[in-house]
Amino acid sequence: MLLYTNLAALKGILIINKITPSEAKKKIAKYCAYQERCHQEVRDKLYGYGLHKNEVEEIIYDMIQLDFINEERFAKAFVRGKFNYKKWGRNRIKLELKRRKISDYCIKKGLAEIDANAYEQILIEVLTKKIESLSKLKEYQKNYKAAQFVISKGYEPDLVWTFIKSNFESK
Repeated sequence: MLLYTNLAALKGILIINKITPSEAKKKIAKYCAYQERCHQEVRDKLYGYGLHKNEVEEIIYDMIQLDFINEERFAKAFVRGKFNYKKWGRNRIKLELKRRKISDYCIKKGLAEIDANAYEQILIEVLTKKIESLSKLKEYQKNYKAAQFVISKGYEPDLVWTFIKSNFESK
């Protein structure tokens, strides 16, 4: 039998077999222990279990007290992962953290994890790879397409164009 609560229905979350708060707390502890989670991910999961607002907030409070949930730690891990593996820029990372309702303070702490030299190095690496992948285009077209690609990955347009002008345009 499928159940819907008002909040879960609004979020489009399907609830199968409502569970008790104590069972939910055990499941959420495992869920949070597996990888870093933000408050909103945990909140959505708890509403998916069919719990009410009071129960959800109480469990989240307990998880914070037990250090299963820590938004600053989540932001730092998120930034490291997206920068190192997906090669995202600061703008895209910041946007994604805001979508997850992370505070500005935690976003700032997370973005501090990115080393300025590494950021520039990755930007040049991504630009070079993209420009090399574009063939049968004029130089200015390659530069434009590569810039658009890198900007869509979240790098700052001013920084991108500065690097293109200094590293890829013929003199």
